[in-house]
Amino acid sequence: MDFSFTAQAGLAGLFLASFLSATLLPGGSEAVLFAVIRQHPDQVTAALLLATLGNTLGGMTTYGMARLLPGRVDADGTAMKQLDALRRHGAPLLLLGWAPVVGDALCAAAGWLRLPAAACTLWMAAGKAARYVLVAAGAGMV
Repeated sequence: MDFSFTAQAGLAGLFLASFLSATLLPGGSEAVLFAVIRQHPDQVTAALLLATLGNTLGGMTTYGMARLLPGRVDADGTAMKQLDALRRHGAPLLLLGWAPVVGDALCAAAGWLRLPAAACTLWMAAGKAARYVLVAAGAGMV
């Protein structure tokens, strides 16, 4: 079987896979990134940028949806104890926004806590970019 694809189709698919995998939908954008850069090594920079952009936009979509939820407060006036770490450390904790399972929860919790969107975007993008650079390095492309 021949699984070849044009660079443009690969990059478009990578952006879509990266966006969707950062929402609450399951996805494997790392495998798509790996395939794109192995088949089109001249597109490594574009692939890294599009994967990071798509994944960050997906994470910020989760953030935005959670921000629309009303803030739930416990009877004693404090937020749920499970959010203490995010409340304590703030947006820098979104460096872990790429992590399976907890990453989506962190993005949602940041929105629900109404952490500053700009700071969340920057920290989230930094963590996601680092993860994709590691995938590219594993493919022997960086």
